[in-house]
Amino acid sequence: MTMIKAIIVDDEMKSQSSLFKLLERFCPDVEVIGFACNVQTAVELINLEKPELVFLDISMPDGDGFEVLEQVNSRDFEVIFTTAYNEYALKAIQFSALHYLLKPVNYTELKEAVERFKNSKKDINLEEKFKVLYDSLKNEHKKIILPTTNGLRMVELNNIIRCEANGSYTDFFLEEREDLMVSKPLANFMDILPEHLFCRVHSKHLVNLNFVDQYIKGRGGRIILNDGKEIEVSEGKKKEFLERLKQLAHSLPDKK
Repeated sequence: MTMIKAIIVDDEMKSQSSLFKLLERFCPDVEVIGFACNVQTAVELINLEKPELVFLDISMPDGDGFEVLEQVNSRDFEVIFTTAYNEYALKAIQFSALHYLLKPVNYTELKEAVERFKNSKKDINLEEKFKVLYDSLKNEHKKIILPTTNGLRMVELNNIIRCEANGSYTDFFLEEREDLMVSKPLANFMDILPEHLFCRVHSKHLVNLNFVDQYIKGRGGRIILNDGKEIEVSEGKKKEFLERLKQLAHSLPDKK
């Protein structure tokens, strides 16, 4: 069995110990080769040991996990963030398709995260993931990395016309008539795609407001997108959709 060399970075000794015991019991192919409790020691340890995988706490006394990623000599390792719930940070992590675990860490979620690590090592370049992460942390949501049936795919938000629920999957419809099947439910993208740009108009449909060509009145109404697709607006979503469309129109620069 090929062992995966890993480091645990967490400022709480109890959390370090708990994660180590879970890995020892449920992920026997993960070998923990070191521990760090702050940014400085984490950077030094990663540079010295060159791990394949780092379990990285987001919040630490002298900074955060993102500073560790900025300061190491080489970022040729995968990251699984471990954190208490932080909506802002988690949204950035989800945009970049990096892995995360919420504390207290559940052993089944830990096993799943390690399996995803094994399966993603040949996917999108780690530097690209980190670039998307940093842009998202600065609230510059320009791209999202999507887990498709063929691996990871980087997509510009401005190219996404709409998303449609497909059971536990989501179909993404992009410009130039390209479609992607993504292995996550639509509700997942409702939580992370920018609200000023994307609006859920129906239980099955999330649309990019920039691609709306026409709204046709009715009980809920219908919209026609600029690719010619007609989408039903549910009665319960009508008011929010029209308000969001109005807000977007007001935010556009005046033509002179």
